[in-house]
Amino acid sequence: MITLYGGPTPNSRKVAIAMEEMGLTWRLHTIDILAGDQFAPDFLALNPNNKAPVIVDDEPTGGGEPFVLAESGAILWYLAEKTGRFLPVGARERAICHQWLMFQMSGIGPMFGQNAHFSFYAKDKHDYSIARYANEVTRLLRVLDGRLAETAFMAGADYTIADMATWPYVARQVDMRAAEFPNLKRWADLIATRPAVVRGVEVGRETLRKETIEGGLSGLSDDQRSILFGDRQYATR
Repeated sequence: MITLYGGPTPNSRKVAIAMEEMGLTWRLHTIDILAGDQFAPDFLALNPNNKAPVIVDDEPTGGGEPFVLAESGAILWYLAEKTGRFLPVGARERAICHQWLMFQMSGIGPMFGQNAHFSFYAKDKHDYSIARYANEVTRLLRVLDGRLAETAFMAGADYTIADMATWPYVARQVDMRAAEFPNLKRWADLIATRPAVVRGVEVGRETLRKETIEGGLSGLSDDQRSILFGDRQYATR
């Protein structure tokens, strides 16, 4: 059994999608980041960086004690090696898959997150910050669209963990901007039909908060901003 500590966020969903695709037995332990669950001592013992997702694998590769792993990209990599699925065999092909996985981790995830923060969640709006990250989102989507004009999937002809990592972040953007990015739209629509993706994207749906973009963006409270971006986030523990 693998326990996924997370909630209805792109980073947790990518892990849920991977476990569904790989046929792994898993369960969700909800971490409500707006309530501050990430600061609970039990969770900090798993990840001192106070970020979800984290997995605990009760039957880890190589045996031994339950294995704790944070960072969604590392988790996908571990699961792919554990199951021998969705990771190319050849050295060059595997390196290309890792390249696009890192592209998501270093580019898509952080830049899309900053765009959402400054455009929707920040209490004070700054035109420069909003424009800077909106432009970076467009640039990254353009890079992906160019890549997917050349290949069926991000790492090449086959669906891999690089696609699983990226799809939860870009699906909403692609739906809104399909005419701009036709190759990305073709790829996103194809992935959206996969049964494991349909199941994985529902992770934590019942706990979706109304304050989030997906929940309707009803507005964050000052306390929630403190938890995510302010004093509570940066307090010494």
